[in-house]
Amino acid sequence: MKVNIVTLGCSKNVVDSENVAGHLKKNGIQVWFDSNRTDWDVCIVNTCGFIGDAKAESVNTLLELSEIKQRGRKPRKLIAIGCLIERYKKELEAEIPEIDAFYGVHEWKSLIRSLVDEYSGQLASERLRSTPRHYAYLKIAEGCNRSCSYCAIPLIRGKHVSRPIDELVEEAKAMVQNGVQEIIVIAQDTTYYGMDLYGRRRLGELLERLATETGAPWIRLHYTYPTSFPTDAIEVMRRHKNICNYIDIPLQHINSNLLKSMQRGIDREGTLELLHQFRHAIPDVAIRTTLIVGYPGEGEAEFEELKQFVSDAQFDRMGVFAYSPEEGTPAYSLGDPIDEETKQRRIDELMAIQEKISLAKNEALVGRTLPVLIDRREGDYYIGRTEYDSPEVDDEVVVSSTKPLIIGRFYNITITEGLENDLMGVVAD
Repeated sequence: MKVNIVTLGCSKNVVDSENVAGHLKKNGIQVWFDSNRTDWDVCIVNTCGFIGDAKAESVNTLLELSEIKQRGRKPRKLIAIGCLIERYKKELEAEIPEIDAFYGVHEWKSLIRSLVDEYSGQLASERLRSTPRHYAYLKIAEGCNRSCSYCAIPLIRGKHVSRPIDELVEEAKAMVQNGVQEIIVIAQDTTYYGMDLYGRRRLGELLERLATETGAPWIRLHYTYPTSFPTDAIEVMRRHKNICNYIDIPLQHINSNLLKSMQRGIDREGTLELLHQFRHAIPDVAIRTTLIVGYPGEGEAEFEELKQFVSDAQFDRMGVFAYSPEEGTPAYSLGDPIDEETKQRRIDELMAIQEKISLAKNEALVGRTLPVLIDRREGDYYIGRTEYDSPEVDDEVVVSSTKPLIIGRFYNITITEGLENDLMGVVAD
């Protein structure tokens, strides 16, 4: 049997797909990830249901693969799994009857049983990674206990469930033994880690053990939450050179009234104080954030406040998305009063500010020599990243070299040019 797994959405979905793939491979099934080949027997689509655009992408992908399935000469099976299925299974069953089976986010065992003769072991222990050999995601928890008014994730994924520290450390050790150079720590909310299992936040302790016991050259922290940020984790990051000077922290907005409506548990002053803590403790830290525009109640005054905040905060990396009303969330009753044209204009204005900031920061790196992890080769150039950049979402370093470089290795690269979203460099002598 040949199975193609198509993964949409975030890195948490990537790990889920890898867990399923591991069990399938163990049972003698050939597995591809996101393959363009059309000779599959089964295609599994791991969907995303976070916001409107993500849902549309998932539906369009399912429709395209349904057509491929129908054109095939042999019996084929198309399976839809994941977040979108958890929320809209009945609707999709009616709209796309070509799909053979549907499984929600907690039905992995049923999915595997439908394809293999026997099921054994735990999903996490059978993971087959889809990422390049030199980096991997370490998913430390599932679900979310937050109640952000716009977010459907708790409705989809359920309550926060932390994995034990010892289990995570062992998994990370195995990754490094298999050639992983960069471990990316993820969850729906990494800063809440440990509360359910140990009665207190233990992200700092987890990072300490990952830094000292695994031998990982790079450890990167994603998906942190600003409210009640565990400050001991900042101190751990400051002390260990193999923890990247990088924090991914979605702030969503700066206006206190909107943050209250969003049920974020933090206001403008708390946000500014937290950013100060980061930069005071780790002056070289790169901060990535995401923001929402078009949330109900965001008038021009609130948006101007957000623009000024972006200018003042000088984020190293930033993404912006338009508010999308999600059924079942507290904000759904507020409607969607801001038109799409206004939302797009606000996105464009924020990103124009950020592009100037990014260009200035990248130009300031010209002449510096930085460790760069090489991800791949494209044509005559090698593409890599500094510790300030995460794969798929951040800037890259385009490296010119007269000698062959090894993918997945670190090289000292002298930056020769800074662009809005990339750096140019050469291998240092």
